[in-house]
Amino acid sequence: MTEAFDRRAERYDELRPIDDDWWEVYDALVRLGELRGARVVELGCGTGQLAHALEERAFARVWAVDPSPAMIERTKALGVNARVGRAELIPFKAGWFDAVVMRLVVHLVARPVVFAQARRVLAQGGRVVIAAADPAGSEPWYGPYFPSLPALEQQRRPAAETLQHELTDAGFADVRVERLAQPGHLSREHALDVIRARAYSTFDFLSDEEYRAGLARAEAELPAQVEHTFHWLLLRATR
Repeated sequence: MTEAFDRRAERYDELRPIDDDWWEVYDALVRLGELRGARVVELGCGTGQLAHALEERAFARVWAVDPSPAMIERTKALGVNARVGRAELIPFKAGWFDAVVMRLVVHLVARPVVFAQARRVLAQGGRVVIAAADPAGSEPWYGPYFPSLPALEQQRRPAAETLQHELTDAGFADVRVERLAQPGHLSREHALDVIRARAYSTFDFLSDEEYRAGLARAEAELPAQVEHTFHWLLLRATR
C-alpha cells in the first residue's frame, strides 16, 4: 500500500479537491475531538491538508504520520511537522497528545494494533476521532462498472458496531457515533479522470481484465453529471 500511495501522491489533491463537503467533515472532526488548540497527531495524513487546516484554523499543534514518503514530502511542503511512520507503531512517546485523528484511514490499517497505539500516545482524557466511509450507505458511484468492487468496498469498510467494539477492546470509553450523508455530483470528465488514475485504493484489488472492461463501460455510459451520496461514520472515544 505504501507504493500505491506514493504513486497517487502527485495528483492526490487534484482528484480529491477540497470543497464545502470537505470542510463540513473538518468542522465535525474539530467539534467531536475538541481539537481547537489541542496537541494532535494525525495518522495517515496523506498530503497533509487536514493537518495544515487544523494548524491554520483550529490553532492546533499538529504532528503528522504517514507510511508514504511521497505523501510526507507534500505534507512537509505545507509546513506541517510530519514524518514517515506507520499507525501500527506511532513514533511518539506515551501520553504526549490530546487527540489522535484518523480520516479515511481505518480501512487501511490493522485496527486493533493501531487503536492500542493511539491509546498509548494519548494523555488521560485524550480523544481519538475518526472519519470513515459508512458501509451501510449506498454503493459507490463507480460500483456499477466494476462487478466485484461493491463487495470489496463492503469488506474493507468496518461497520460502526465493529469500530465501537474495537475501540472499547483497546481500552477506550464513551464511544460516540455520528453519521453524515453528503449528496454531490461529479462531472463526467472528473469521474473518468478518477477511474483512469485509479484514484481510490480499492481499484488496486481489481484484476486488469475487470479494470479495463469497467473503464471501457464507464467511457461509454457515464452521464454528463454523476450524482452520488457519500455516507460518513464519525466516531469519538476517550482514553
